[in-house]
Amino acid sequence: MRSRRHFMSLALSAGAASLIVPRAHAATPGGPSPQLLARARQALLSHGDRVDHTDLMGIADFSQPSHEPRFHILNLSDGRTQSFLVAHGKGSDLNHTGWLQRFSNDPGSEATSEGSYLTGDTYVGKHGLSRRLEGLDPQNNNAFSRAIVIHGAWYVSPEMIATTGKLGRSQGCLAFSETDRQTVMDRLGAGRLIYAGKA
Repeated sequence: MRSRRHFMSLALSAGAASLIVPRAHAATPGGPSPQLLARARQALLSHGDRVDHTDLMGIADFSQPSHEPRFHILNLSDGRTQSFLVAHGKGSDLNHTGWLQRFSNDPGSEATSEGSYLTGDTYVGKHGLSRRLEGLDPQNNNAFSRAIVIHGAWYVSPEMIATTGKLGRSQGCLAFSETDRQTVMDRLGAGRLIYAGKA
């Protein structure tokens, strides 16, 4: 018997992809850039056989500076977004400008990797409750072995922005404020897609 994911993938490739996020959403202020949104939609098509849940999707728009809420959770049925602050890696911004300068998939780079991620299970680590991520593309396929995860961090907060004009930096993880971490982890539970990139 063919799996539900198989039929979902066929439906998407047959044209239902145009319904994932209404086109009107591309012009909504505060959401991801239209170019990145299009790439994220294509990523969902490409990895549809790995994605268990297509109700919500995360997009990290690293075209934006760290003081902007640049991580967007999209409702894939109606295009509504919920946006959050998210840090990028030290190795992606060596001079701590607040802007992501480069991506890297290399172990030890402490950089953010671009590409598609599949959300995994939760665990309690040095940053408290965290959610594992699996990189699905060649440019981020070391994510699991690099321990690139979703976690909370003290250096991600409006107070940090008020003091320094930018967020602190992670070691490549998607780091959220302690206040937002639980919401992000709950909404993007296991088996959902996150896409990270720049327009």
